[in-house]
Amino acid sequence: MPETHQRIPSFVHQRNRLSEGQQHAWDRWWPEYGGDVAALGRLDPEALFGRAAPVILEIGPGMGDATAAMAAAAPEVGHVAVEVYEPGLARLLMLRQEAGLENLRLLRGDAVDLLERAVPEGLLEGIRIFFPDPWPKRRHHKRRLVQPAFVALAASRLRPGGWLHLATDWEHYALQMREVCDACPLLHRAPDAGPEGWLPRPDSRPLTKFEQRAVREGRAIRDLLYVR
Repeated sequence: MPETHQRIPSFVHQRNRLSEGQQHAWDRWWPEYGGDVAALGRLDPEALFGRAAPVILEIGPGMGDATAAMAAAAPEVGHVAVEVYEPGLARLLMLRQEAGLENLRLLRGDAVDLLERAVPEGLLEGIRIFFPDPWPKRRHHKRRLVQPAFVALAASRLRPGGWLHLATDWEHYALQMREVCDACPLLHRAPDAGPEGWLPRPDSRPLTKFEQRAVREGRAIRDLLYVR
């Protein structure tokens, strides 16, 4: 039998208490618009959205402000957000309902598990990973999400012409992302990337309070865009 290796998760799942409003949103809307990765079969856009549509997967939407804004800006696209942080999912449910975003669905669980088990090859129009946990201590770098095996998996789930968009405020992680994505044979840098590979900040990525704080603290924001 081939040797197997236990995958190191890129997150620590902690139970977090929901606010009263978040709990209300969860109880009312999660059964209809959310789901657990562990219980998911094959990802079917028509079943999720009631229509055939290109699908963009966002990994780690945080508190959901940018996700909701991007879903509102592209109603013709089906947006799927996967997250382990339950207060963030609950708040995104609230934003979804406030804006009437019928093109947004939420999943709770491990994005790698989702891609491995439930997303067919060539299904996705795009994958967004904005400001993933940088695990800044050297001994924790192995926990970073963007590693060679993950990028190969993500790239295989993109349709030809599909894209992978990454952003981070940690220089070392940005350099690692660039190195790993450059080495993936399925991906190439987007034509409008600069000579060092960085993409000018796109208007399509909403400016969040987190990003504003990073800039105030002196950390440059780096975007990377790769196309299959």
